[in-house]
Amino acid sequence: QVQLAESGGGSVRPGGPPRLSCAASASALDYYAIAWFRQAPGKEREWVSCIRGAFTYTGDSVRGRFAISRDMRKRMVYLQMNNLNLEDTATYYCATQNQCSDSNPFLAWGQGTQVNVSS
Repeated sequence: QVQLAESGGGSVRPGGPPRLSCAASASALDYYAIAWFRQAPGKEREWVSCIRGAFTYTGDSVRGRFAISRDMRKRMVYLQMNNLNLEDTATYYCATQNQCSDSNPFLAWGQGTQVNVSS
């Protein structure tokens, strides 16, 4: 059974940097790509970053600022967020995908963690 649980959000100032964590079940890590997506009020979901094996992918809006990584031994996937700005305010979710892509559907996701960036 795939299980995902996000943590690490909160209120942050522009610049950050918080690090979001995703505790993933072994079945999620072994068989799927793990992605982060976010959703702000009134906006559509935005694919942020993804990792599968040794490969990582990052969306255009956060490239150069956010970095995804994982620790297989701890069954954790992380999203390091640098140079935060107000537009990064959203609920962040970790999710499974068959392949890392902003056009592939999300198969399962956690409850989300809220990140509020305020000056």
